[in-house]
Amino acid sequence: MSGRLSVTTLWRPTGPEELALVRESGWRAWPPRLPDQPIFYPVLTEDYAVRIAREWNVPHSGSGYVTRFFVDSAFLARYPVQLAGGRDIRELWVPAEDLPEFNAHIIGTIELVHSFEPVR
Repeated sequence: MSGRLSVTTLWRPTGPEELALVRESGWRAWPPRLPDQPIFYPVLTEDYAVRIAREWNVPHSGSGYVTRFFVDSAFLARYPVQLAGGRDIRELWVPAEDLPEFNAHIIGTIELVHSFEPVR
């Protein structure tokens, strides 16, 4: 047994307010959910994250962003993959109360990989 940590790449489409809170954390943690947000849902593909950032975050928040981060795969095993409309539309549903423990299993930092602004 090699003892190597297995990690899963996750993506998160986000708006400017949430991104500012991630930045304030030193790019190490997702902020607590708001009362009307019972789950935190990172997604499993970059394409799906880009689509949400462009089609939802930009119209609703004025800009959209996609982040990439890595999480301990053994920890993620407790969250079954959810199909949200198609085989390429996969996400994890992390209950809001689990978010501090989820953040503790992020490996490295959260990276900003795409930014989208409205088309003028």
